[in-house]
Amino acid sequence: MSVTISEEVDMRSKTKRWIYIPLGLLIFMCMGTIYSWSVFRRPAEDLLNISATQSGLPYMVFLVFYAIMVPIAGGFIDKYGPKIVTMVGGSLIGLGWFLSSFATSITYLTITYGVIAGAGVGIAYGAPMAVAAKWFPEKQGFAVGLTLAGFGLSPFVTAPLANWLINSYGLFQAFRFLGIAFGIIITILALPLKFPQRTLENKDDNLVDKDSLDLDVKGMIKTKSFYGLWLCYIVGALIGLMAIAISSPVAEEVINLDSQTAAFMVSLFAIFNGIGRPIFGWLTDEFGPTYSAILSYILIILASVLMLNVQEGSIVLYGIAFSALWLTLGGWLAIAPASTAILFGDKNYSKNYGIVFTAYGLGAVLGNLISGNLRDMLGSYIYTFYPVIILAVLGILIALFLLKNSKGR
Repeated sequence: MSVTISEEVDMRSKTKRWIYIPLGLLIFMCMGTIYSWSVFRRPAEDLLNISATQSGLPYMVFLVFYAIMVPIAGGFIDKYGPKIVTMVGGSLIGLGWFLSSFATSITYLTITYGVIAGAGVGIAYGAPMAVAAKWFPEKQGFAVGLTLAGFGLSPFVTAPLANWLINSYGLFQAFRFLGIAFGIIITILALPLKFPQRTLENKDDNLVDKDSLDLDVKGMIKTKSFYGLWLCYIVGALIGLMAIAISSPVAEEVINLDSQTAAFMVSLFAIFNGIGRPIFGWLTDEFGPTYSAILSYILIILASVLMLNVQEGSIVLYGIAFSALWLTLGGWLAIAPASTAILFGDKNYSKNYGIVFTAYGLGAVLGNLISGNLRDMLGSYIYTFYPVIILAVLGILIALFLLKNSKGR
């Protein structure tokens, strides 16, 4: 049977499009090194003679600028293309890490790592996601989920690598090596990124949800569900990002593990962060935003209770608890975008999720302030799990009373 030229081109495109998944995954693995910050934290405290609260500032500011730039950069992806936007973001990431190698104070490190590198991640973040979504219009969630998994899985590779570089060459040389590597790797991987010439904008009418509200930003912020989702996202991001930031210090100070073992545990937790995204994305699709949010908070409460009962050497309890906390953070990075589409429709999804995503940045600030101040005042990170339990209970109540489970209800 003969095959027309257009059919042959279409088949080739469908085969070649799979290259964009590993490209995006690797780019996200470079960007996701922020989740390995706990490995850098103790060396920074020793070398710069700073407190636990201060050592969390670069991490906190990084996440704030990352969260701010994601919605801002979203409008430039269609205008300038995913390749250019990713290369600009990657260049800033590499520059921020490289300049951090010259840090002499926490203020300098906060600017170079937090502001510059954080802004770079925010700029580049949306481009690989958009590429995956447009090349796979029939399976957008699956394609984007696979691509985003690189961000969550990053510490599995970067935490032990960073720990080895710090132990072998020192903290500042580690920043330098990683900055050069990230700048080169992201730039090269960005070169093939492009959108398909034709995208399936108009899907089969049978697949379109006739009841979709398709609210714009103004309409969305008038709904009770928006505030429920936004507040729930703050709580989920606050707890998850705080857990990530203190994973290594808790292992060393509370469980009494050495730095190598602590770094290994962080890399193990990264697996749970990665798999949390498809798991909770599926749960949100199947059971709705309310029930997936409540399940995440129940897991957080159970993990916190375990941590309040650990003793020196309780590596199993520590491992189970922090695996659950990393899992729920990955979960919220799937619950929030999936819920945005479910509750407010697909038409204005990018702009709507940009507003919802501001909860992530606010959660980063609050989480760092809570954990750092409690550590400085009370002498141990273990006390952070009391407010975590309270926040998780509050999250359950918000989900029950404000976060609706489907469109229009």
